[in-house]
Amino acid sequence: MLEYLNNGKEKIWDLMKVHDSVAIVIFNISRQVLVFVKQFRPAVYYNSLPAEETGPTIDTSKYPPSEGITIELCAGIVDKDKCLEEIAKDEILEECGYDVPISSIKKITSFKSGVGVSGSVQTLFYAEVTDGMRQHSGGGNTCEGEEIDVVDLTLSEAKALIFNEDVPRPVTLILALMWFFDGNMSLTNLPNKL
Repeated sequence: MLEYLNNGKEKIWDLMKVHDSVAIVIFNISRQVLVFVKQFRPAVYYNSLPAEETGPTIDTSKYPPSEGITIELCAGIVDKDKCLEEIAKDEILEECGYDVPISSIKKITSFKSGVGVSGSVQTLFYAEVTDGMRQHSGGGNTCEGEEIDVVDLTLSEAKALIFNEDVPRPVTLILALMWFFDGNMSLTNLPNKL
């Protein structure tokens, strides 16, 4: 909670200090698919419930946990003493199973995320992968309790996510897809655009 003055008026704001993060648009050029992750997000699940159903016990037969499963970019928090590209590389390997050279991870942009609650910085990257780079099936770090499913979507399936409100997805995914499908963006000249 932060107490502050704004134009002479006392105000109170609930906020959290959280880690900055990275997120990566991953394009598998071998199969021409975009690579995403799916995972259960408790906050998404909780906020999908009607207010009168948010007590200490939730009827999961009435409100299945699948309501809290999101489709997202491969991502991770910045909590190591490494450059952002190294953290992105680690997350791609950990979550999706691809070993990508750091030189192939290109920055798209950085922005403030969660501006109403955290104001942390997220940096968005782009990486192309091939089937030959796949080291394992991904799934996240089980020691950290991660349970992640890797999802490959065709370009048309991925593009449909932009405006599909039935699929829980964060704004970063929408931004990334709009960037990827921007008519001015060409994969052959990507390094020149960055």
